[in-house]
Amino acid sequence: MKIELRLDEECSETKIIIVARKMTDEVSALMQKLSEETPQKIAGFDGDEVLLLEPADIVRIYAAAGKIFAVTAKREFVLRLRLYEAEEKLIGKEFVRISNSEIINIKKAKKFDLSMAGTICVSLVNGDVSFVSRRYVAKIKKFLGI
Repeated sequence: MKIELRLDEECSETKIIIVARKMTDEVSALMQKLSEETPQKIAGFDGDEVLLLEPADIVRIYAAAGKIFAVTAKREFVLRLRLYEAEEKLIGKEFVRISNSEIINIKKAKKFDLSMAGTICVSLVNGDVSFVSRRYVAKIKKFLGI
């Protein structure tokens, strides 16, 4: 694959053109990657305090007691989003749903324990342990390439 860059001071908007003999998986993946928007910051609430959370700092997002929580390495925040809304903002290369009530940042996973029949135990960098529900095991294995 060749990459060419042309700088033009009169150009008002960046434009990317892909020239290929035919549509391939590589071209399709490149187009998808270029069209993806970067994840937005998410507002996390801790009492009267509101912090804008960087997606890369979030270890996991889960639902419990009728609320949605975002966990970072140091703190836990309440989100004023539904789980599916958080999923829509974050799902991509880094975040993956592991159950009906949890999404994890795959880059924050330390290890995956496959020894339990029918499920996967995920150890996260902050010390939390989560379990992939049976419904999502095949999806996670495919995501990890196992």
